[in-house]
Amino acid sequence: MLLPHPLLSLMLWALWLLLANSVSPGNLVLGLVLAWLIPLFTARFWADALPVRRPLVLLKFAAVVLYDIVVANIAVARLILGPQDGLRPSFIVMPLELRNDMAIALLASTISLTPGTVSAFLSADRKNLIIHSLHTEDPDEIVRQIRQRYEAPLKEVLE
Repeated sequence: MLLPHPLLSLMLWALWLLLANSVSPGNLVLGLVLAWLIPLFTARFWADALPVRRPLVLLKFAAVVLYDIVVANIAVARLILGPQDGLRPSFIVMPLELRNDMAIALLASTISLTPGTVSAFLSADRKNLIIHSLHTEDPDEIVRQIRQRYEAPLKEVLE
């Protein structure tokens, strides 16, 4: 295939021009060559595209994640800058309903992107995700929120 990932090629070309800080003919040509060769040589490492069944749910999921990141940043700042006597860090075991590897990876990444939580370990059977929480008042509530806000939409979109 001539351009295995056309969007990636376009983004690489634009990134090259931004990094070079010049739109000279040499930079245009070199950027085009790199934008063609990099996707060509890395195409075999790319995972197959997942069928997105509900694109609107995916957009809503992205909006929820962005909102949660902003809100969690403020909450973590208050926890860190305030008195630290009340901090209750803990590890939480979350049984997974997801079975698709890509969906599990997206869930783990989403949890880690949200300040105050980190995906620490995935069990060998891929049925449990261990999450570290900076402050835990009710572990079941954290699992419920993650399941409702992140896991359910991912399951709806990818499985």
